[in-house]
Amino acid sequence: MDQKEIRATGVKLSRLGLGTVPLAGLGVPAVDYATFEAVVLAAYNAGIRYFDTAPMYGMGRAEHFLGHALRTHDLIGKVTISTKVGRLLKPASKVRAGEGLFGITWDGALPFVEQYDYSYDGIMRSFEDSQQRWGVEKFDILNVHDIGRLTHGDQADLYWGQLRDGGYRALDELRSSGSVRAIGIGVNEMEAIEQMAADFDLDSCLLAGRYSLLNQGPLDSFFPAMQRRGIAVIAAGVFNSGILGGGSKGQTRIFDYMAAPPEIIAKVEKLEAVCGRYGVALPEVAIQFVSAHPAVACILQGCKNTAEVAQNTAALTRPIPAALWQELRAEGLLPDNAPVPHGA
Repeated sequence: MDQKEIRATGVKLSRLGLGTVPLAGLGVPAVDYATFEAVVLAAYNAGIRYFDTAPMYGMGRAEHFLGHALRTHDLIGKVTISTKVGRLLKPASKVRAGEGLFGITWDGALPFVEQYDYSYDGIMRSFEDSQQRWGVEKFDILNVHDIGRLTHGDQADLYWGQLRDGGYRALDELRSSGSVRAIGIGVNEMEAIEQMAADFDLDSCLLAGRYSLLNQGPLDSFFPAMQRRGIAVIAAGVFNSGILGGGSKGQTRIFDYMAAPPEIIAKVEKLEAVCGRYGVALPEVAIQFVSAHPAVACILQGCKNTAEVAQNTAALTRPIPAALWQELRAEGLLPDNAPVPHGA
């Protein structure tokens, strides 16, 4: 699988990366360790060389499992690994969980709750806790997780203040010391990335759910800005929380973590109709569309079983007729300035 280097950091991203949200039990039953390990190995054997997680995922469960799987199979140093900072995990019996705007629960979570902390001490503590959960000394990428108004609402300025007053210094020290090789941000909003990029020398950004067949918001200004700055874009959530994967008739029609509104379902039905005329699956079109943009260095896909790993990796190379992309444009389902595979 093709890989792209992030700036001159030496960090490489395979065209497809493995995210661990589904494995950690968000919206689906959490998997046992044997299944988790099997998915990791299937991903590696398929050519995936980028693996991402966060303290939030299963309240530490994903970090424990991913670190153990990669260490057990001697893959540390052979793959790119990333985790995130901005949340500290505290014993659920002793403290209250931090309040964000999204009420996210995890099946099979470990007995901890999250508290937001973007200060110098908070980032250093989060990093050290992740080292221990993973069982590793260094990470390739460290992402600031969910900073911004979309997650924190009226509290956003408080957390931006923590980041500016000491958090940036912690990130700089970790990168300068070689404890991490690249600093990024992992969010669901372009505005937060632009704000952090104005304050701090970012190497990469992980943007979830904002560039897809249903959302081309980054085209006009965001992607060009990232390219000018040399910030590698890792695109996650290319199925928009599920509806582009399961389709308009799927059991779970979720868009941006909520039930899909009628207008989104109607657009998905139109996309499915075009795909059906060419005998191509909608998820394949969804993955290749995002991958076609030159600003996107990697697509980060969560998989809950080995079959999904096989489907996603195959989707990257499945031949799609140029006429399909042309028809999507002709029907107003894609803007003319959206890059598509092979210049179709």
